[in-house]
Amino acid sequence: MDWYPEKTIIRKDACTPMFVAALFTIAKTWKQSKCPSREEWIKKMWVEEIPSSRGCHIIREDLDKKKHVELKMDQALLLIHNELPETNLTVYWNFDRCYHCLLQVLATVPQSRKAGRPGVAAVAVGTQHGSILQLNDTAEDKEVCRLEYKFGEFGNYSFLVKHVRDGVSEIACDLVVNKEPVDSNLPVCIAFLVGVALVIVVSFLRFLLSLEDFQNWISKAINSRETDRLINSELGSPSRASDPQPEAWRRSAAPLRLRCVDTFRGMALILMVFVNYGGGKYWYFKHSSWNGLTVADLVFPWFVFIMGASIFLSMASILQRGCSKLRLLGKIVWRSFLLICIGIFVVNPNYCLGPLSWEKARIPGVLQRLGATYFVVAVLELLFAKPVPETCASERSCFSLLDITASWPQWLFVLILEGVWLALTFFLPVPGCPTGYLGPGGIGDGGRYRNCTGGAAGYVDRLLLGDQHLYQHPSSAVLYHTEVAYDPEGILGTINSIVMAFLGVQAGKILLYYKDQTRGILIRFAAWGCLLGLVSVALTKASENEGFIPVNKNLWSVSYVTTLSSLAFLILLALYPVVDVKGLWTGAPFFYPGMNSILVYVGHEVFASYFPFQWKLGDQQSHKEHLVQNTVATALWVLIAYVLYKKKVFWKI
Repeated sequence: MDWYPEKTIIRKDACTPMFVAALFTIAKTWKQSKCPSREEWIKKMWVEEIPSSRGCHIIREDLDKKKHVELKMDQALLLIHNELPETNLTVYWNFDRCYHCLLQVLATVPQSRKAGRPGVAAVAVGTQHGSILQLNDTAEDKEVCRLEYKFGEFGNYSFLVKHVRDGVSEIACDLVVNKEPVDSNLPVCIAFLVGVALVIVVSFLRFLLSLEDFQNWISKAINSRETDRLINSELGSPSRASDPQPEAWRRSAAPLRLRCVDTFRGMALILMVFVNYGGGKYWYFKHSSWNGLTVADLVFPWFVFIMGASIFLSMASILQRGCSKLRLLGKIVWRSFLLICIGIFVVNPNYCLGPLSWEKARIPGVLQRLGATYFVVAVLELLFAKPVPETCASERSCFSLLDITASWPQWLFVLILEGVWLALTFFLPVPGCPTGYLGPGGIGDGGRYRNCTGGAAGYVDRLLLGDQHLYQHPSSAVLYHTEVAYDPEGILGTINSIVMAFLGVQAGKILLYYKDQTRGILIRFAAWGCLLGLVSVALTKASENEGFIPVNKNLWSVSYVTTLSSLAFLILLALYPVVDVKGLWTGAPFFYPGMNSILVYVGHEVFASYFPFQWKLGDQQSHKEHLVQNTVATALWVLIAYVLYKKKVFWKI
């Protein structure tokens, strides 16, 4: 009969010939010529008890009951059947990703009213992560059974709780898949394959254009048409066509610019735009609730890293052109001030709460942190750095450490700053919380520290800035149900943001100090990537939650900085030879938004709710529709950046 689906722990061979005969009897009752399919059976009824020597059960969906559970995105329907007489059940549930969390009450299931009529509860369960289900005897608060399972989106499941057989107290808990879930990740896979196909097509066209025979064919086709046009045009006179362009009108050659830096910045920026617009509402395109990494957690630190590299490269160029340090300091102060002001008054998420007032304005933020980080790192480099002599770059060996030793005052300052972060994080007394607490609070850690979200980091922000001036919807509220305000761009995290930017400065120094030694640059990028990766492994014990200092975006923990910096060095290791040395890739399309990063970031925030970046969807609970909308909106900003690049319009502050 193949009645039970493959994903079930109920035996499929438990049905007798009597049971099969009963199915055909019911088919005749429904006036059908053959035995009903599983889907037809589910549509007809909820639960039908068919007497048999082996106690078979058929799971069906009660449409009247289902109407009370309207499934949303990332949810599945779970029908819990309690066949235990005189035993009410309480169902507890949580995601297995929620570390050391209290299980939350999901539903209560009444006792079986009579033989063959179990008590039933219909509930919606999350499908983003694996689930933990625990059923307790309500009266005795004693565990009856426990299940760990990964439900699928819009799937339909039944959980059967019954005695193994009559007269035996042993309880069996079985899960049956009534309706297979949808593959919610399919749109992402299709979008990825389309992107790969576009890359292949563009690469093939570029390859054709590089062939001399193909170029000659194109040139002949174009020149023949151009000749005809000039003959028929008064502008085609030989005298005008052969006039050389005056020397005064010729543009001077632009200074060499490292495209890998702008390409990396553009990659981080476009990914940031995509996740900020929703990322198709997929959980891995949202920030991690606490420890661990998702795609969304990668973009901001990479942007900070590249900002650090750009600080050194641009500052060295400006100083070599003879600009005074005092004038450059004024530019640094002004730019930092503008970034902070734009972040507070233009791109403030608390506008979502209504008209913005100072009482509820969020003070920390992305641009605010960029402004503060830029100021500290730029001033630090301005005070101690010296322009790199052009003649010395080719004389340095691959084993030279001049890029580090020449910056010992900056390294000393950064290490002292990191010591301050460690001291405040692990030794600052926080009222009502354990010293050195790094957890999310809420229902995490058994619910013992509900108002301790972020430990010292959260305490310092609330003490100095006030609850109303912090982010009101932290990602920790998703899994851990935290209730206190917490800002992921807070004060203590800015210290490690400065460290991240300074590691970016180190990347810029490698590119400039050894600009004529490709091998030396690649060796140093690889060495830094491996070294920082090993530091991350040591700090985290190669685990998400069990390490000394877990990787945590909300805290901007030191392991988060070393992990993302390691990846950043390795990305530059791949980009530099491909983009700048061999010229195999121009960096397009990421290069264009990387050249206009402030405009793209501010623009995508300000116009996020306007058409064509957002429109009314036919199905708000569809990953596919959200993914299409967010991809189109992101692509539009790439197009805008491309047009501005061609028009040579760049917004710099």
